[in-house]
Amino acid sequence: MKRILLCALILLLPLFGCKTELAHSAAGIACDTVVTITAYAPQDTVDEAMKIIAGYEAVLSRTVEGSDVWTLNHADGNPVEVHPETAALLRLAVEIGEQSGGAFDITIAPVSALWDFTADDPSVPDREALRSAASRVDYRNIEIDGNTVTLKNGAEIDLGGIAKGYIADRVAAYLREQGVAGACINMGGNVVTIGAKQDGSSWTIGIRNPNGTPEQSEEILKLNDAAIVTSGTYERFFELDGVRYHHILEPKTGMPVSNGLASVTIIGTRSDLCDALSTACFVLGEERSKELLDRYGVRAIFLYSDGTRIAYP
Repeated sequence: MKRILLCALILLLPLFGCKTELAHSAAGIACDTVVTITAYAPQDTVDEAMKIIAGYEAVLSRTVEGSDVWTLNHADGNPVEVHPETAALLRLAVEIGEQSGGAFDITIAPVSALWDFTADDPSVPDREALRSAASRVDYRNIEIDGNTVTLKNGAEIDLGGIAKGYIADRVAAYLREQGVAGACINMGGNVVTIGAKQDGSSWTIGIRNPNGTPEQSEEILKLNDAAIVTSGTYERFFELDGVRYHHILEPKTGMPVSNGLASVTIIGTRSDLCDALSTACFVLGEERSKELLDRYGVRAIFLYSDGTRIAYP
């Protein structure tokens, strides 16, 4: 559902120009996005962290044949035993679906499959097809019993709105277990920071200006031991007859959300929560998001297409 290019979301400024020989980095493509890890740790530790990402992708990706998600979506409604971590992540996704009143819904897959935002000649899906697909979107069609999951009523799932956040948290946990006191993990804009930089300064994170180029920051944040995730209309979109169609979809209609927002940034301590809440709050809008933000104890920055900025709390 979100976040394809690193530069399309959050510009992670500290990954460049680090002059300490104790800092090591690794970069690659995973989960359909650019991934960069910088840590004050041996290179083999950083390389192992990249391997961990690949391992989770093989389990949680919708498009990797044999993954838990792929198997569930091809099970024709039959029960499937999944990895314990997959079951735990699905429980969290269903919880946020419930708490957000369905604004975040991982059963969005039938709808998102109808949109192609990277096509050479993009088009708006047939409205009747969208209505039919949207009728299958309902997080309550996910039944979880221990590690056994059943998708009912033709439901299909897509963890694109939460998986990268979850994986970033797992990588951070691994690095902490290895005794790493300072690191920055960026999974296509899902950023997790551990501790501070070696000189004691905070990690510098730039939130993109929605109306500017990918290199232009709307706001600069200094963060230690934090997670930050942005969802924005500029990440994946096409324009047709003067209308911008973006990838953040309203689960009930299957159409792009149209509420004046250009991006929502969530700042907290857990990337999985921030990931899911950035989508939920974009769908809900500023006012309707406040109760959800209070419930999970996170901060939000709402940027509107007209340049208005609202921070909560």
